Amino acid sequence: MNSNPIIFILDAGGTGFKFSAVQDWREIIEPFTIPSAAPSLEEVLKKLITGFHECETRCGAKASAISFCFPGPADYPNGIIGDLENLPTFRGGVALKAMLENEFQVPVFINNDGDLFAYGEALNGLLPEVNKLLEQQRNPKRYKNLLGVTLGTGFGGGIVINKVLLNGDNSAGGEINRHRNPLLPTTSAEDSISIRAVRRVYGRETGIAFEDTPHPYDIYQIAKAQLPGNKEAALKAWNELATALADVLANAISLIDGIVVIGGGLSGAWPVFMPMLIQKMNEPFTSLNGNSFSRMETVAYNLMDAQDMIRFTEKSGQMIKVPFSDQHVWYDPTKRVGVGITKLGTSSAVAIGAYAYAMEQLKKD
Repeated sequence: MNSNPIIFILDAGGTGFKFSAVQDWREIIEPFTIPSAAPSLEEVLKKLITGFHECETRCGAKASAISFCFPGPADYPNGIIGDLENLPTFRGGVALKAMLENEFQVPVFINNDGDLFAYGEALNGLLPEVNKLLEQQRNPKRYKNLLGVTLGTGFGGGIVINKVLLNGDNSAGGEINRHRNPLLPTTSAEDSISIRAVRRVYGRETGIAFEDTPHPYDIYQIAKAQLPGNKEAALKAWNELATALADVLANAISLIDGIVVIGGGLSGAWPVFMPMLIQKMNEPFTSLNGNSFSRMETVAYNLMDAQDMIRFTEKSGQMIKVPFSDQHVWYDPTKRVGVGITKLGTSSAVAIGAYAYAMEQLKKD
């Protein structure tokens, strides 16, 4: 393995294949995109091969490995992609890993986009930034676990535990979109946490047909009174997303207990949905006897709010006496989790995650 390996990267989606190259934890070429749509599987696969050859041309060097995300369902360790809704030419299993290894004669690693996004943010994004702020506040607390979620065409996720990416025994770890939708219980959470969900609710509230509804960025601007439109309907659209997302995150974080980072195309609308998200995550349960108790064992903080960030990172607690001795130890009963927005940008986080995953696998060889 080269001392400074170059890893070719692909962020594959239903509409485009975005290629890049990473060396020493930074992108060394300007990312470029090739439309993914094609009438046949052969043409789609040739686009993948062409894109990685273009990476060679732009880098002026060959890769030490290829690492990329591809939509599921898939057998990621063996690099086999199954039937895909957004790429209908994929049917019956396509052995991408073996195909690309034959073409480029380097190791090829494939994973889920939500997983690689979470991995990038855990190693080089929000998680180390939070720990740096804790250190600056002289707070001994450090976070090791992260849940990453992406909000866009779909709803994806990934989990990192103490710098280790959770893949799962069936390449299905972190498939957060399969949570039940708390607003529409016969559907998955994705039907209320996605681009189509924001447009659907705005259309429902205004009586506009779905195909005529504004795109989410416009609905965000309407909610902020920056564009003309139905502000109440726009706020309703983002509040429903926040309500559904809060239920899913509260359930997930009760198991993972760490930092939450949000990315994807909808994450830029955080000023309108984040306050409701945090409020709903912290809303208490009510027991059958009418008493209320905490929804989570932890308290969620909005890391995008300056005051909440201070409250999250500041040192708290007190010294308590060790029984039957003159010793004292520090005790902080406060349990906090933070929710923030991607620090790297979703695409860059995926690229860094793909690079880190490849480097980890190369060390094993």
